[in-house]
Amino acid sequence: MKFYVIGIDDNQNQEFSSEVNHIIQSNSIFSGGKRHYEIVKEYLPTAHQWIDIVVPLSDVFKQYQSCENIVVFASGDPLFFGFANTIKREVPDAEIILYPYFNSLQLLAHRLVLPYHDMHIVSLTGRPWDKFDEALISGYAKIGILTDKKNHTPSTIAQRMLDFGYDNYTMTVGELLGNKEEENTSTWNIKDIIGKEFKFPNNIILQQTYKRNKPFGLPNEKCHLLDGRVNMITKMPIRLLSLSMLDLWNKETLWDVGFCTGSVSIEAKLQFPHLKVIAFEIREEGRELIDANAKLWGTPGIESYIGDFTQKDISELPRPDAVFIGGHGGKMNHIIQKIAPILADNGVIVFNSVSENSQSLFREAIQENNLTLQESTSIQIDNYNTILVMKAIKNK
Repeated sequence: MKFYVIGIDDNQNQEFSSEVNHIIQSNSIFSGGKRHYEIVKEYLPTAHQWIDIVVPLSDVFKQYQSCENIVVFASGDPLFFGFANTIKREVPDAEIILYPYFNSLQLLAHRLVLPYHDMHIVSLTGRPWDKFDEALISGYAKIGILTDKKNHTPSTIAQRMLDFGYDNYTMTVGELLGNKEEENTSTWNIKDIIGKEFKFPNNIILQQTYKRNKPFGLPNEKCHLLDGRVNMITKMPIRLLSLSMLDLWNKETLWDVGFCTGSVSIEAKLQFPHLKVIAFEIREEGRELIDANAKLWGTPGIESYIGDFTQKDISELPRPDAVFIGGHGGKMNHIIQKIAPILADNGVIVFNSVSENSQSLFREAIQENNLTLQESTSIQIDNYNTILVMKAIKNK
């Protein structure tokens, strides 16, 4: 099977090269989105078949199976979050001959005469917020964003930025780029985007106006606390030691069991923006606390759940390769029993013990569940009790 994949813009008058024109006139099976068909149909041979690219894509590729040569029209550069990547995944043995055009973010950068070699790219087209959150927390100076029609519009993106304190960017929106009659670009302060509607397709370039402060070690006194109790937060040095023992640079998913104020989850997300962080707390007050602290420190993307962890259905959650236990409520063995089977090989569990009894509970629980105690470090802060930071691993 051979695919000719031709990148186009939204201009209603296309100017194809002689080579591309020859490919079009020499074939009869064509494919693309409905919008693409409206643009190119006048250039196709009279006797042609058009296969719409619509979801589910599995049905589209079933139609392709009876074809030998297919000419696909796609937006911009088909390797840039585009359909050529889908072909490579679904038909890995297919021959692909590519004729790319500028992708939409290149077009927007061209309109702004903006160098884009240092621009960080995020696609939110039908995707979750994760990569966008990571880009914000990482503090990239330029962020290019591919939007969608409903959940990730310029307005919803701006609202998420403001919710977590990221007003330190300007937003340029490009509408219908490549359509010479209707395209438009405009630049806004983030707060002025809220509630505004833009023609679709559109895309965004964020340009940073100043660097946000990003502390290494959240100061305890500036966090929102449970009933104002300074004892109910993992102290900053202990928190950093715990995160160090979790070895999060090469981890993907952290579970924080018993998050209380959310300080460990937030510190982890702030220092390791790539992490998927899922936090659990039995107290109802934790719901507002973690939300308030996450917004205070600019850490979107933390998933939090309220209720007894031992009763929580975790079957649909991503498997952790790192777990921090901040509280156990006397159910240490139940917690470890639940985590151990789904913990990734070489996964880590770190627990902060405040008493000999809790140390014993942790040691017994990891032994019963075939985990290995790898490291223990004692630390005392000011006049507070000595904490034993304990690290267990799951061997292959």
